[in-house]
Amino acid sequence: MLDGAVAWLAAAGRTGQWGSEPFSANPSRVEGIADKIRTGTAWVAEVDGRPAGAMTLAPRPPSYVAPADEPEVYVTLLVTDRRFAGLGVGGSLLAHAREEARRAGVGLLRVDCYAGSEGRLVDYYRRNGFEPVEPFVVNGWPGRLLVQRVAT
Repeated sequence: MLDGAVAWLAAAGRTGQWGSEPFSANPSRVEGIADKIRTGTAWVAEVDGRPAGAMTLAPRPPSYVAPADEPEVYVTLLVTDRRFAGLGVGGSLLAHAREEARRAGVGLLRVDCYAGSEGRLVDYYRRNGFEPVEPFVVNGWPGRLLVQRVAT
């Protein structure tokens, strides 16, 4: 899914987020995904029995984001297969993240994303109930932290 996302972004001329090389060709990126799975919880969405999206959740943010001053659920990865674009796969995974936070009695759901490309990804998260709270830059990569309150 990540290789497909990189190819789709590169074909659209939007290489700022992940470049143009396949995600799987970079061992440090592959290890980063494996670490997200080891330290969090992974979820896979299916459409007609086929993997259509993936998400990982963790009880704390990645190292480049300051921890919250309260318990949180952090979306550390959200990716969808472009073959299922427009079917609400990502939104369904984010709804599941909200439900997982509720089940855990946690009122704060956070995510960060790439803030380039005219803020398209930031807008996506806004449409899914998140509010942008602060920009950040990691090694020249512009990001945005977003939050959502979850009724517990």
